[in-house]
Amino acid sequence: MDSDQGLPLPQRYWAIAVVALGITLAVLDGAIANVALPTIARNLNASPADSIWVVNAYQLAITISLLPLASLGDRIGYRRVYMAGLALFTVSSFACALSGSLVTLTIARVVQGFGAAGIMSVNTALVRIIYPQDQLGRGVSINATVVAISSVIGPTVASGVLAVATWPWLFAINVPIGLAAFAIGWKSMPRTPGHRQPYDYISAIMNALFFGIAIVAVDGFGHGEHRPYLVGELIATAVIGYFFVKRQLTQSAPLLPVDLMRIPVFALSVAASVCSFCAQMLAFVSLPFLLQDTLGMSQVETGFLMTPWPLVIVFVAPLAGVLADRYSAGLLGGIGLAILTVGLVLLASVGAHPGAFDIAWRMAVCGLGFGLFQSPNNRQMLASAPRHRSGGASGMLGTARLTGQTLGAALVALIFGLAPKQGAVIALAVAAAFAAAAGVVSVLRLTGKRSVEPA
Repeated sequence: MDSDQGLPLPQRYWAIAVVALGITLAVLDGAIANVALPTIARNLNASPADSIWVVNAYQLAITISLLPLASLGDRIGYRRVYMAGLALFTVSSFACALSGSLVTLTIARVVQGFGAAGIMSVNTALVRIIYPQDQLGRGVSINATVVAISSVIGPTVASGVLAVATWPWLFAINVPIGLAAFAIGWKSMPRTPGHRQPYDYISAIMNALFFGIAIVAVDGFGHGEHRPYLVGELIATAVIGYFFVKRQLTQSAPLLPVDLMRIPVFALSVAASVCSFCAQMLAFVSLPFLLQDTLGMSQVETGFLMTPWPLVIVFVAPLAGVLADRYSAGLLGGIGLAILTVGLVLLASVGAHPGAFDIAWRMAVCGLGFGLFQSPNNRQMLASAPRHRSGGASGMLGTARLTGQTLGAALVALIFGLAPKQGAVIALAVAAAFAAAAGVVSVLRLTGKRSVEPA
């Protein structure tokens, strides 16, 4: 198979369907358990504080293993890592459904997080193999659409499942979907060559410690952790990070892709991604408080009014993907982020007595902006890396998203702690500032090259 021509039809469609199914399961399960936490806590005789580990264990496992698995994909092939991740996710979902205590559920969620990381770490690298180079934007747009929608419909899906079944079914429904995706993927997923360089286990451990402690520190900062503990975590993160990066600079194919960060367009795309997802998370976490606590709307009304954001992305992201194959991601991203900034400012200034339409169209503006930015940005990030480093680029894409979301959630907690009454409006204003910063970074790419494809 010519790697520049992609997979033949209809294999291409089957393969991208498997990628979409896998990433849907992985991203959806990051949010789907939130709604069920009170029920899970009561059922398993656990405290609310302890039950939060059902969510945190999953996210932490993904974050610490994403880059190591992406590096492993470069070494042994993306298909192997993806299919192994899908299998592990499916089996651990069954274990989650059968869990009879908080400890066993948390352990199963850790394993499930490692499976999800296997899926997330190489999914965009596989898209680069599945689609021809001149249609890469279309393939990336499918991924971007799925991630965007899955990130925000988790509570809706969870509410629907819990309305007709008990909480274990939140995890049990993954099993038939995962089995079907694995069966289809076994025949359709492309086989990619790896390299024979030894795997850097020391870097993998340092990566886990660095990102793990960093996330704990950011979360502690947002929730007002005692200062001595916070300072200790920050110092540990800085020390480990220094030696981690120093080690990566000596590697020919580093686990943390510092070699790719030397490519200006790639580095700018990563920065734009972190800032944009931080803005999105600031908005998604604070908007329910604005709509319910400030404007007096119900949970059902809140869910309905937030729907236009992901709904517009469904239509805009594919179009943006097609445009990304023709026009600069710096230009498309800059326009999209400018629109997102305007939408967030409009939401922050919606007033005390808005109608449903006043809120809905502002949400749609935000979805239009984010959808126009995300697909071209992801395409740029992937295409600017050499083909043999697609795994590293794919892992960095996921890491940038998770970093932005983690920072956004921590900032919301900090803002609400400092200004509980005006917290939602302030958080939306800060989100607008991050979106504007991402827009400036995106426009800076107009002076760089679109791609650094090897000859």
